[in-house]
Amino acid sequence: MRLYRSHVLICGGTGCTSSRSQEIKKEMEKYIAEFGLENEVQVVMTGCFGLCEAGPIVIVYPEGTFYSRVKVEDAKRIVEEHLYKGRIVKDLLYYEALEEETDTVKSVNEVEFYAKQMRIALKYCGVIDPENIDEYIAVDGYKALTKVLTEMTPEQVIEEITKSGLRGRGGAGFPTGKKWAIAASYKADQKYVACNADEGDPGACMDRSILEGTPHSVLEAMAIAGYAIGASKGYIYVRAEYPIAVKRLNIAINQAREYGLLGENILGTGFNFDIEICLGAGAFVCGEETALIESIEGKRGMPRVRPPFPAEKGIWGKPTLLNNVETYANIPAIINNGAEWFASIGTEDSKGTKVFALGGKIKNTGLVEVPMGTTLREVIYGIGGGCPNGKKFKAVQTGGPSGGCLPEKYLDTPISYENLTRLGSMMGSGGMIVMDEDNCMVDIARFYLDFTCDESCGKCTPCREGTYRLRELLDKIVEGRATLDDLDKLESLAHYIKDNSLCGLGQTAPNPVLSTLEHFRDEYIAHIVDKKCPAHVCQKLLQYVVTDKCIACGKCINVCPQEAISATGEVANERTGKRRSVINQELCIKCGACLEACPPKIGAIVRI
Repeated sequence: MRLYRSHVLICGGTGCTSSRSQEIKKEMEKYIAEFGLENEVQVVMTGCFGLCEAGPIVIVYPEGTFYSRVKVEDAKRIVEEHLYKGRIVKDLLYYEALEEETDTVKSVNEVEFYAKQMRIALKYCGVIDPENIDEYIAVDGYKALTKVLTEMTPEQVIEEITKSGLRGRGGAGFPTGKKWAIAASYKADQKYVACNADEGDPGACMDRSILEGTPHSVLEAMAIAGYAIGASKGYIYVRAEYPIAVKRLNIAINQAREYGLLGENILGTGFNFDIEICLGAGAFVCGEETALIESIEGKRGMPRVRPPFPAEKGIWGKPTLLNNVETYANIPAIINNGAEWFASIGTEDSKGTKVFALGGKIKNTGLVEVPMGTTLREVIYGIGGGCPNGKKFKAVQTGGPSGGCLPEKYLDTPISYENLTRLGSMMGSGGMIVMDEDNCMVDIARFYLDFTCDESCGKCTPCREGTYRLRELLDKIVEGRATLDDLDKLESLAHYIKDNSLCGLGQTAPNPVLSTLEHFRDEYIAHIVDKKCPAHVCQKLLQYVVTDKCIACGKCINVCPQEAISATGEVANERTGKRRSVINQELCIKCGACLEACPPKIGAIVRI
């Protein structure tokens, strides 16, 4: 085995790949060969580093030098200056030098974004080559499976998971050990273990990044689960829109089979377990466990009436254990480190860590993993860096389309399943979308309702018809056509849908509406009574007005597509006699072209 003096890690997650990180790797390897460094430097394409805002990311070890927003043309400089001459390329650093005169530079481990995290599920994402099983084994990969098969009974495995306090990371947080115990209790000639990788929340990429960065951790965990409940077959239901994850899963499955870690007689113990990948077509409803099972069986993805639950009658009518990607990714660490170790992290009712996809109006977009009990403020400001451009924070939406919007007064709330549910939101799979003062909360509620309307399978009337009626009421509000009676109807209908829908999609679809009604009711009132959108977002409630700052340059007149602007105002220039512009509100289509055309130094056009 060759030893290298330097390792160059390049992010190979979806985000950085879309910004040409694969080409950066090829260029670096080319110049490494040109400078005769191929025996000294190894280039590794890893999974996602998490700090997506800074991508493409290149990290040089052992120094831990963190280069961000690297372009293909920067590859030669990094090789020539850093790897060949030993001089850091300062203008590419993510974290600027602390003291320019001493050339002190923070390593990746000291960057605040990472320093405040605790990584379990994401521990080796961005650290190892996901397409090389040897690198996973080198960081104790498959050690947990070996321990389970050679030292523990199935009952002991379930007891260990139960004692850890791990709860499902994909929804309402059902205790994982309890779910495993229920599945194990049913007797059948065939049982299945399934992995829900149908990640459909807007802005969510937690499961995708785990599959892209450490696919073997999920395979190992599923094999452990199979041993615990007595299953010999596993299915990973993954979105077809995740081509990199699918590719690396296929590679990992083949490697595990080759090494005798999947298939028949695993590690010579007599235990048989294999895994098959099922591609989903992107239906959000297939994130619901029974709809996912229907899809695996080749049917249209629609929820089943429960009971019976999948643990009793799941895939092909056989007992089925179903967890999501992040839940499985915690299993090897729990087995290796012990239940007490995991249970010591987090809160009394919410153990361990949670991965969040930070997005929206936030400086550091990306993936973060923090202990349960960390406050929203610590995640949004301490790790995320707060809202950019000096904008004021307004709300954070947790749990994807099924979650709620929480205002500033709840920023010091410790993150836990119970706390988020109590406030009208939920943990969900871990989406965390930040909104600032420029967001209209009524429009946000409508955005998420648009999504759930489109994704409803149509099986039950409350969801199929009710969500559309909710959207119609929201359309009336943002267009200035609603009355206060409509507001009462909106709230009443939202509660009805929540209480009467068949599955979790319909039951949680009204959450964005109900939470914004509770915390931002004044914005709804402003839309209905004042016919104004306080955030100046809802187009039909906007007005563009020319102020007395107008210098009669005529630029707004030239760009107006409706000829709604004319020079018929007061004289703005006594020498030329030119008149100020006036906007005909009846002709104006609120496109904003005039505002963009008005010289910024003049600022004669305002939006009200």
